[in-house]
Amino acid sequence: MISSFFGKTKPINYIVLSVFLFLFYSFFHFFIQNKEVILDTIPLEVLTIGVLLFTIFIINYIVRAEKVTDFSSYAMLFFVFLIVAFSDTIEDKNAIFCNFFLLLMAWRLLSIRSLRNVKHRLFDASFLIGIASLFYDWALLYLALIFLVINVYDRKTVKNWLVPLLGLFTVFILTFTILKTTDNLSFFAEHYTFSIDTINSGFFSEYANNKLIVYALLMLILMLVVFLRLRQKGGGKLVVLRIVFLFFIVGVIVSIFKPKGASPILITFFPVAVFLTNYLETIRKTRLRELAFGTLIFIPILVFLLEISK
Repeated sequence: MISSFFGKTKPINYIVLSVFLFLFYSFFHFFIQNKEVILDTIPLEVLTIGVLLFTIFIINYIVRAEKVTDFSSYAMLFFVFLIVAFSDTIEDKNAIFCNFFLLLMAWRLLSIRSLRNVKHRLFDASFLIGIASLFYDWALLYLALIFLVINVYDRKTVKNWLVPLLGLFTVFILTFTILKTTDNLSFFAEHYTFSIDTINSGFFSEYANNKLIVYALLMLILMLVVFLRLRQKGGGKLVVLRIVFLFFIVGVIVSIFKPKGASPILITFFPVAVFLTNYLETIRKTRLRELAFGTLIFIPILVFLLEISK
């Protein structure tokens, strides 16, 4: 029943998920975290939830426009339930804003396969990476993804290899100008430290981060299964999914290098949602699909309940 409802792309799907996410965000902040309403923080909270809701719309647009999935709302749904499973991510506003700009980058990058306005799209993608890095310095690793896409689609045009550097340079010039006028140039030295707190911050010792390791390994296995099934089926989706897969790999690396107290795992939710959707779409038998769908929804809810019961 629910799977058939989200198996279509209608405005009601977005509305339902938006309302659910808004309620979950409010419930987590005021009942789980026991936060009080402070007038000074209301604008930031409104902006944060607004960005999250708009993120759902962007995901739906990307998967439809770039045809990385069939025409369904599963990607939006899985993105929302991944937030439920990793509810601490909504506490990290840097991760939410960084993810938003990286999603826009993914959209511009995936659209390059049309081979129209390649330089403009490369500039936009690198510019957005530069903005995302203002929230997480390690987001600059996504620049490698741009060069890989250039190598796949238009490697012979020399200017393409220089455009990403120009996009980053533009962001840093604009940022430098703003910081100069506000007398806050120390931001660069304090922010772009590229620290590796994998062991010191407890990546391998904290329970939450052990959960991330299990999550990453399970998703890698799932992605391998999807690639094997789609290879047998054929079609032109494999190249695009390889780019989405690399998006996930870079996201995992950024999550490993995270500073203590941060939760940038949110930036992996888009590629995971894409692969979960493709996995579900490869199941032809209705009963098996319903069972898989129910399992994929039940697990995030179970993880959330186990987290709040500790």
